Amino acid sequence: MPHKPLILITNDDGYEARGLAALVEAAKDFGEVIVITPDGPRSGMGHAITMNLPLRVKHYKTKNGIEFYRTNGTSVDCVKLGQRVLLQDRKIDLVLSGINHGSNSSVSIIYSGTMAAAIEACFEGLPAIGFSLLDYSSKADFSTAIVFAKQIIDRVMKERLPKHVCLNVNIPKLQLAEIKGIKITRQTLGYWHEDLEEHTDPFGGKYYWLAGFLVNLEKEAIDTCEWALQNGYVSVTPVHFDMTSHHTIVQLKHWEHD
Repeated sequence: MPHKPLILITNDDGYEARGLAALVEAAKDFGEVIVITPDGPRSGMGHAITMNLPLRVKHYKTKNGIEFYRTNGTSVDCVKLGQRVLLQDRKIDLVLSGINHGSNSSVSIIYSGTMAAAIEACFEGLPAIGFSLLDYSSKADFSTAIVFAKQIIDRVMKERLPKHVCLNVNIPKLQLAEIKGIKITRQTLGYWHEDLEEHTDPFGGKYYWLAGFLVNLEKEAIDTCEWALQNGYVSVTPVHFDMTSHHTIVQLKHWEHD
């Protein structure tokens, strides 16, 4: 009997997120789907893992043959729980994360819990894709995202990915007919210009809300994720976890002889 691929799905927006339901819809025909997600929002937590509290995981429903679990941990914890506990005796064929409410282009990949889950899967040599939609609304329309998620999942299942490489997929907030296609891109060089807005609570104490906007340092470059999104394309960026600045090694080699 042919092997039915095992697909682990997680996110950082929590088990009630519309983007999670959209990703399950996109993936369900490609294999057996197991869903493990945080029990609430964990956005912006990057590659955080839970070390100072016990991790708890609860099976909360089975729907259309799909098992759903939730945990008090992060999206990275979800991947670890999947591989080390819930699916420890099985081979995971693909890890999917998202669909995130909001873009994870440029430097946002560093902060993203969505992409952290995909990168965690990379550590283990598992093919992985993080999906994000450039719409921060809790009522975002994911219909277009589902179409492209299916296309990209199909490609990865058929052609696979290099070991220790995952994909960062960002989808613009457009109707299907408005999207021009898919662009293979690189991460845009940029940074967040941040403001900590000061407010006062009813007791006179100060508190702060983090706000800001992305500064694109490569506005003219046409091979970046930001250019693709701003010009009506789905951005697909291959990602790996080697953070070495390889070209700088050559520049610093003379230090060894000082």
